[in-house]
Amino acid sequence: MDGTISMNNFSFGTKAETLELLYKNKNIINAQVLKPYYFSVETWRNNSTDVLNELTEEFHEIEKLIVRSSAKNEDTDKESQAGKYESVVCENDYSIIKNAINEVISSYGESQEDDQVLVQEAITDVECSGVAFSREPSTGGYYYVINYDDTTGSTSSVTSGTGSNTRLFYWFAGSEEYPDDYNMSRVCKAVEKLVDFTDCSNLDIEFLVSKGNLYILQVRQLVISKNKVNYERQKEALRRISMMIRHQNCRKPFLYGNRTIYGVMPDWNPAEMIGIHPRNLAASIYKELITDNVWAYQRDNYGYKKLRSFPLMVDFCGYPYIDVRVSFNSFIPEELDCHIADRLVNYYLDRLEELPDKHDKVEFDIVFSCYTFDLSKRIKVLEEYGFSEKEIKNITDSLRDITRRISDNDNGLWKSDAKKLAILEQRREEIEKSNLRDIDKVFWLIEDCKRYGTLPFAGLARAGFVAVQLLKSMVSEDIITEEENNRFMNDLETVGSSMRNDFLMMDKDDFLNKYGFLRPGTYDICSKRYDEEPELYFSWCNRGEYIPQKIDNFRLSLTQMEHIRNTIKKHGLGEDVLGLFSFIKGAIEWREKAKFIFTKSVSDILKYIGDWGEKEGFSREEMSYLDIRIVKDVYNGSVDEKEVISNSITTGKKAFEEGEGIILPPLIVDEDTVKEFYYPDSQPNFITQNRVSGDVISLDNDIDSTEIDNKILLIESADPGFDWIFSHEIKGFITKYGGANSHMAIRAGELNIPAAIGVGDRLYKSLNHAKIVEIDSPKRIINILR
Repeated sequence: MDGTISMNNFSFGTKAETLELLYKNKNIINAQVLKPYYFSVETWRNNSTDVLNELTEEFHEIEKLIVRSSAKNEDTDKESQAGKYESVVCENDYSIIKNAINEVISSYGESQEDDQVLVQEAITDVECSGVAFSREPSTGGYYYVINYDDTTGSTSSVTSGTGSNTRLFYWFAGSEEYPDDYNMSRVCKAVEKLVDFTDCSNLDIEFLVSKGNLYILQVRQLVISKNKVNYERQKEALRRISMMIRHQNCRKPFLYGNRTIYGVMPDWNPAEMIGIHPRNLAASIYKELITDNVWAYQRDNYGYKKLRSFPLMVDFCGYPYIDVRVSFNSFIPEELDCHIADRLVNYYLDRLEELPDKHDKVEFDIVFSCYTFDLSKRIKVLEEYGFSEKEIKNITDSLRDITRRISDNDNGLWKSDAKKLAILEQRREEIEKSNLRDIDKVFWLIEDCKRYGTLPFAGLARAGFVAVQLLKSMVSEDIITEEENNRFMNDLETVGSSMRNDFLMMDKDDFLNKYGFLRPGTYDICSKRYDEEPELYFSWCNRGEYIPQKIDNFRLSLTQMEHIRNTIKKHGLGEDVLGLFSFIKGAIEWREKAKFIFTKSVSDILKYIGDWGEKEGFSREEMSYLDIRIVKDVYNGSVDEKEVISNSITTGKKAFEEGEGIILPPLIVDEDTVKEFYYPDSQPNFITQNRVSGDVISLDNDIDSTEIDNKILLIESADPGFDWIFSHEIKGFITKYGGANSHMAIRAGELNIPAAIGVGDRLYKSLNHAKIVEIDSPKRIINILR
């Protein structure tokens, strides 16, 4: 064996050499290894007849063979080259084998004399196949990550990345209990044995199951760029998370529902706004401004259950999650009978557990939070869960009452909320012009942002959601067509279209004066504002001099007007058609405007915190670990500011490091889910009815703004700070997180840009390795073309 890396008595060699050693020790690893036959390219070129004779003799009882690559530059400690070269399944026939070997060697390009070719028996009756990693490759966490296909019978659907029926399973290494799933348990045990046998903790293992037998097809080193995380610290963190879930997952006073579920996307979706593992400053600002109290105050104001003492977001060792039971309670109309309300929350929780792939669409597919024109059809599902006709009517009536109050175009709460934003802008200007210290400005910017910014925004967001729901239900009930819905969305006048126009028409300084406070990470102090590095985001030399003004495309005929009037009257939502559409348009537009306005306060808060830290000798990077709650302590007391900052940074950094390497599912249903879970698929939300293909580029990497024109963009966490992309002629964009009612979904509809919102972790990772993709909105699919 020509091994390249020694680890005790085991040496990794080529693919073939490693398999030969595993074959000789298959009893140790508790799995089958197919007998390998291999030879060098030089041997084949000089003695192909002898090789073929030996092959036919070696495998004379085997019907089908697989000819595999085993080049010297595969499976090294630097890179795996996985999938780069050909593998060919063929009949055990002299001439057919010869052609297959030549095909594999040709795939090497300029092959070396010592490159090898591997031949084995081909397993055709495949029950399950996939790839198992002994470490989580992106974080270095101690998880066995198993991506497998147990439906198609293919041996390459996972390794090729083309499978649409694959599953993704995580198991924390060293857990006391093996997975419940029999095949996953066997794979995990085999991975453990292979880790011990090779004395290597980073393994990439291909496997399959056939006729009840587990076969190991390949073992190579997993290349991990992330530094190793501390196993014991990670294990302890998961133990604490499990204990917290155990204590919280019970009946609670003043809350409906027997248990809870935690998610990163339901309701105020922290995954989209601050990320999966944010630093403390971003997380603590988000809590202070929205999820601790403000969100509940506004739900109460709009007629839902009073939850003013219940924080919405919890912290699992630096990973923010929404307490879904609390969220579901907040969608219960205050007037609804308590018995019905309790059963309804339990139904929502059970339904979400049944349909985990709906975790980012709970308000569309799980919860009934407002009245819609198709509600009578959708709510019938409650009959299957034991709700009586009378109970369903009570729920429907209470939702109608709330929706009628919210959508009132003359007296709806959303109008008074919209007026509060002017107060925020006025007071912010007074604070900024004052002689207050930076930290005192931060204190008042936070207080005002809660009262006049995020509080009214929460109301406008609720109104905006109701508006979108009503519009979508008009399409589903054939009141308007999908094309008319798209035209309506395209007619919206929000910050997205205004910014695009202003970029082309305004002087650079005026443009930055208006939009310069925005940053791609709204709550991230390390993210540069537009006005701090404008050349990073905008290409000023490529601007046009004129952009045609939008022309109203949405029109209703008199017949449609009469039909809609009769429909809304029948549903008990009044008779004012123009008033209804005025509400829908106004609520969506004001929601986006409110976000733009309060975001300036958030950006200024971060700016002043950065300035404060700089004066005390701390960088922005260091200040990103700060807890925003210390601002009140400094404002109210004569403290040593540098010491307070230093202590807060130290605490925040320690907490962040404790969470490094942890992987949690987007939906946690119980304490056991923390260490063993399937990662659910997400169904993307497609915007527009257009189809577009093009080169794909990820904004997760550092890029030049001139690179994105005519491209399809990948954006992990899309918030208002990414509006700069709309100053470019992009073909479309895809986000990892987000829902049909999210900020970027509204932008895409308004600007008629094809988009796929909230594709989820698995598909997003695949797209990151693609060169050319297609967004096919009519078919609701994303195709990797290259």
